[in-house]
Amino acid sequence: MNIFLFHLMPYADLDLEAAKKYSASWVVLPNSFYDPQKGHLLYNRYLDELEYGEKLGFDGLCVNEHHQNAYGIMPSPIVTAAALARKTSKARIAILGSALPLRTHPLTIAEDHAMIDNITGGRLISGFVRGIGAEYHSFGVNPTASHERFHEAHDLIVRAWTETGPFEYHSKHYHFEYVNVWPRPYQQPHPPIWIPSQGSRETIDFAADPKHKYTYLQTFSPISALKKYLQLYRDVAQGFGYTSKPRQLGWAVPIYVGDTDESAYKEAAVHYENFRNSFLRMPVEMLLPPGYTSRESLKAIAAAKSDIGTATDAKRAMDLGMFICGSAKTVREQLIDYTKQLGFGNLLVMCQFGTLPADLTKRNMERFAEAVIPGVRKASRELYGEEVAIA
Repeated sequence: MNIFLFHLMPYADLDLEAAKKYSASWVVLPNSFYDPQKGHLLYNRYLDELEYGEKLGFDGLCVNEHHQNAYGIMPSPIVTAAALARKTSKARIAILGSALPLRTHPLTIAEDHAMIDNITGGRLISGFVRGIGAEYHSFGVNPTASHERFHEAHDLIVRAWTETGPFEYHSKHYHFEYVNVWPRPYQQPHPPIWIPSQGSRETIDFAADPKHKYTYLQTFSPISALKKYLQLYRDVAQGFGYTSKPRQLGWAVPIYVGDTDESAYKEAAVHYENFRNSFLRMPVEMLLPPGYTSRESLKAIAAAKSDIGTATDAKRAMDLGMFICGSAKTVREQLIDYTKQLGFGNLLVMCQFGTLPADLTKRNMERFAEAVIPGVRKASRELYGEEVAIA
């Protein structure tokens, strides 16, 4: 089992009560809520937490991209990954991911990722995403072209990494007379590519395609949805004529480890509820704008995320498997059970979420690393043999 520390970098100092006046913490929440002095402290705190993750033995550190929101103040994961590149020496750095359709010039992603891969000596994992629907409001990009732009940008980036330049590239949305990326990636033919998703069938088909066999990550979903989508990946792979491996599947989930089940809930519940009900809050039409995905996928995602616009308490999230909280023993046993049920080889753990403060975040990371990771890895080895290689 590969176990990664995943950080969203929320604006934890948000005035939650005042923010309730607005329909979402995305797009429409005025940036007057952001205090740069507090932001300075938060950015450096969060980078310290990620760097500490390497010392604690996490296999990798995950950053991602969101725009114009309090949920994650990381509009450029390139900046975060670059900061980590020189301060770490062992952990993989996973950009999960860069939103390809939002870029007018996707070659900048090819260049930026290649730079980080060189600086780290080949520790980069490149995550590619379409970006959630809210991002299309923020950038003024037509969501109906999302899939086309994603596929064209992906093809351009992979060719730029693997083919000798200069060469021309022309597609519906992108036109380049000279594609000749310097530097080339350190990893050959290119860094591993991972695909985080909310569960779009088109995304699963793309990731499982035998030309790719990309690692597919299901994010922040009930266990019932997670089980459905991971099995769908396996089924699609089987339809293509091969059997997928655990290393091609991953799960991202918020986790809190306390001294006891009772103290864990008492310490973490309110912070999870702030994450879920304040930071993630947005109307469904903002999450899934018309044309963003196919009708079939829209129905499936809407069903899986049906409560996105309604308040959810921590207890219900725990019952659904969207939040794991308890003593080290409880968390370890639950994760081992899910590993057996679901067969994933990559676990992405959010040890900080919402308003969880620095002291609780640090203790959570330490308890998880010391008392949960060894047992989960042992169970994974017993199920799958040696440690699952990074795909």
